[in-house]
This record gives sequence, structure tokens and C-alpha cells, in this order.
Amino acid sequence: MYYIEGQSTDPAFNLAMEEHLYRTIDQGHPGYFLLWQNRPSIIVGRFQNTAQEVNRAFAEEHSIAVVRRISGGGAVYHDLGNINYTFILPNDEGNPFDFARHARPVVDALAALGVTAEFNSRNDLAINGKKFSGSAQHMDRRRLLHHGTLLFDSDLSVLARALRVDEEKFTSKGFKSVRSRVTNILPCLPAPLSLQEFMGALRDSLSGLEMISLTDDQRKAISALGDEKYASWEWNWGASPDFSERKVRRFSWGKVEALLDVKNGVIAQARFFGDFFGQEDREELELQLAGCPYREQDLRKRLEGFPLERFFRGVEREEFLAFLIS
Repeated sequence: MYYIEGQSTDPAFNLAMEEHLYRTIDQGHPGYFLLWQNRPSIIVGRFQNTAQEVNRAFAEEHSIAVVRRISGGGAVYHDLGNINYTFILPNDEGNPFDFARHARPVVDALAALGVTAEFNSRNDLAINGKKFSGSAQHMDRRRLLHHGTLLFDSDLSVLARALRVDEEKFTSKGFKSVRSRVTNILPCLPAPLSLQEFMGALRDSLSGLEMISLTDDQRKAISALGDEKYASWEWNWGASPDFSERKVRRFSWGKVEALLDVKNGVIAQARFFGDFFGQEDREELELQLAGCPYREQDLRKRLEGFPLERFFRGVEREEFLAFLIS
């Protein structure tokens, strides 16, 4: 099996690397084992509603990237205290959903370091009942991608805040993440190790690895895929399932409740209620927002020059935009 150690911490590049290697693997290939890291980022599952899983304001304030992956499952937080592992193999094992089989090297590596880890019914790995690794899979008839996170020394306070969203705001057809108690691996080790030393222990848990590097052609293809897909709003936010969102805020000039129906990342319908005052009927504003992509730059453009003060007496444009995109 070929071993590739990631050289980039760009989540768009790394997820594109996974997909490119997955798309180009052939029957008879020995397979790939990858270890890689992302800068602070939230990675959402293929079928999730990004807006429901991500604390958008916190993520933007702290420059946390938001990227969708091709596998299902729940949203996870990555930072440089987290290690990601990936197996990419021809799909010829007969039981591709055997999550435990592909997590076994992690369990073995920890056992060699004096830590007992267990695989639970949620396809997670835990130490003393606390989750430190989640995994997911993507496959077709010819190939299989299995990947997982390993919380080694992550900032768990950021993890909790980055993924915390008011669940009552949303009604969605997407899959909601299961929140679990989590732990880092480092404090559970009998003797401290550096992250690089732990990565070495993971490599040693697998026999017959041949270390290789990406070719120039692979890097070019991966960079192009990362830019076109994994760095795009259309994939990371627009590909979310249809959802409805309710926003409520009390301004100095009145209380506003906004109900937004979003389909394919686009506002299909907007409704506004509250105890505000205005000279115009709200339908004109609601029609102005219909068909607008649900992202800041498009909302700004759609409302540029639009006379909001006719609908909300006393409104300040920036505070109203902040309300819509929060």
C-alpha cells in the first residue's frame, strides 16, 4: 500500500486530494493510506445542511474554513491538533461498510502506546466512553474511501463553539450531527508524545507501506479540483438540502421575525413579521429577496439601492444585513 503524508493544511486541497486519488484508483491497485492535517476548519457531511451545522458568525470571526466532503455522516472540527487518516482502496472486500476493520490500525497503534480504545455502534472510536475519532465512507462498485478524524491535541473549546447552532432555528431535510462527549488522545497517553511521534506510531501499525509523493500532474489536477469545487460556495453551502430558517431580533426601532425558505442555496421565499413601522407593504421586500443566493455578497447586491427605510422605519442597512446573514 502506498503512503502519502499531506504537505498542505488547506482543507479544499486536502479534500480534493482524497477525491482525485479515489476517482483515479484502478482494480489491482495496492491502495493508499494518507495522513494529513487541516488548518482550523469545519468539514460537513455530504448530505448535511451547512447552515444548520455551522456557527457561521463564530466561524467567520475566527477565520474557520467551511468545506463539504463527499462522504456522509456528521460535521467535524479540524485544527492542527487533529490528525486525519484516509484509506483509498479498490472495492473488492465484499463488506465495504466494515468501519471497524479500517479503524483497527488506530486501535492497534494506541494499544502499543498503552491506551485501550474501543469502536462503538456510532462508527466512532472512544477512550473511557469519550469519543476521539469519527469516521465516514464513500464508495461505488469499484472503489472505497474510508476516512476519520483523530483528536490528538485539538482545542476542544473552539470545537464546541464552532459547531454550536440554535437547532430550533431550522427545519431541514438534512442529517443532523450527533453531538458526543469528546476527548483528546494526548492526555490519555501514559507518556507524552509529539504529534509527529504519534503519526509515526500510526504508520508503524500498518505493514508494507511504501512512502510516495504526489506527482506534478496529480498536484495540478488536485489544485484545480480544490479551486473549482471545494473552495466554492456552491458546493460548501449551496449543495445543502432544502431548509427553512427562522430569525428573530429586536432592534431599537422594533422586533423583526424573518422566515426564509432556502432551496439549492437560493432563497425561494422570504416573509417578515414584527412590531416595526413602515410606509410600504412587506411584499415588495419579500419579492426582492426571492431568487437571491443565500450568501452575504449576493444579499448585499440584491439590496443595494433598495429603500429599506420604507419598510422598516429607523433601520440601518448594515445591521439589517448582519441580521439576514447571521
